Amino acid sequence: MKVVIIGGAGRVGSNTAYALQLGGVVEEVGLVDVAEDAARGEALDLMHGSALVAPQRFRAGGYELVPQADMVVIAAGLRRRPDESRLALINRNVALFREILGKARETGWKEGAVLLVVTNPVDVLTYLAVRESGLPPERVLGLGTMLDTMRFRSLLAEHFGVDPTQVDALILGEHGDSMVPIWSTAAVNGVPLRSLPGYTDSAVQRIFERTKGSGAEVIRLKGGAGYAVGVAVREVVHSIATDRRAVLPVSSLLQGAYGLGQVCLSVPTLVGRSGLEGHIEMELWPEELSGLQRSAEVLRETIGKVL
Repeated sequence: MKVVIIGGAGRVGSNTAYALQLGGVVEEVGLVDVAEDAARGEALDLMHGSALVAPQRFRAGGYELVPQADMVVIAAGLRRRPDESRLALINRNVALFREILGKARETGWKEGAVLLVVTNPVDVLTYLAVRESGLPPERVLGLGTMLDTMRFRSLLAEHFGVDPTQVDALILGEHGDSMVPIWSTAAVNGVPLRSLPGYTDSAVQRIFERTKGSGAEVIRLKGGAGYAVGVAVREVVHSIATDRRAVLPVSSLLQGAYGLGQVCLSVPTLVGRSGLEGHIEMELWPEELSGLQRSAEVLRETIGKVL
């Protein structure tokens, strides 16, 4: 599989390229960026590392790379400011995103290509991509709450002193302030959280609040997230590249699942070579379902104001 990252010289784009290199699955990674020299430098640096990792090709270029790509990742965007909500980014990012979509559509998509939106606010921009990319809706995904779910699991693992890869807990809904923690199924290797030593309602609620504020915390400490985002993108890319059909909390256009429609947000989604291969309607507690519905309302309201 050939992957093109638009915004490939930025923090998120370059970290994503490095994560894909360490994964050793994709055949080629192309980097497109307005900072052309930086993109060439990133590609050269990655190419040097290939001698000890995998037989992959890394190159920099312009939008002429898009028609050759099986998967296009859009990571270009204006950086989130400290204490700025992701939804507040939309007025600063939508014009840039539309420009990127226009250039990509003009050069043309490869038949069967999948688009993955990483730029924030990801749910709103994923909806914009569904409307304006020219791709079928099932071939447009957003990173959604993949990163929030990773953060949630890692913080729960730290609190309970367990292996983070054994934590099974989901964040659904908006990648932003109205995200919804799914406590009803949260477990560690099948053991419900409530059965673990150290569990209290207040403790796990604090963990969720820290999860929700983790983006701003990382921005305050180092300027922005990168490594974890790259790993999250790699998980989605690999599921598509290998047709793994993993169930992931990615953002996509809902058309009836959970009683929701005409909005992009994260629900459990079957992800394979065709992109979206189905939404899975899990049983939720009433407050979780109402939280998901509120999240959809927040996003629809924003979409109505800015698109």
